[in-house]
Amino acid sequence: MLTLTCPNCGITTEETEFHAGGEAHLKRFGPGSSDTEFEQYLFMRDNPKGVHFERWRHVYGCGKWFHAARDTMTLEVFGTYTGQTSTVPQDIINKIMDRRPDWQASTAP
Repeated sequence: MLTLTCPNCGITTEETEFHAGGEAHLKRFGPGSSDTEFEQYLFMRDNPKGVHFERWRHVYGCGKWFHAARDTMTLEVFGTYTGQTSTVPQDIINKIMDRRPDWQASTAP
């Protein structure tokens, strides 16, 4: 079971208190976008074996959205950060690099 820390209210608890919201840092397309762009946004998602950036909501707590960096194979959580952050914080990238030296930071959003 995952243990996550909500960066908004500071509560650390099991994943049952949260709700997964899919891939983080998606580029959303507004009015005037092409059908291909909208299809990419709506249906095409990364499903990596390894480090992945996801959105989570603290459903049974503050109710706010946040991002989490975790390994999909080991379920290790590298860190969480607020949903308003558009890039991965450097301290989380450093933690990933320490634990997964073969991971390329260029794959981070």
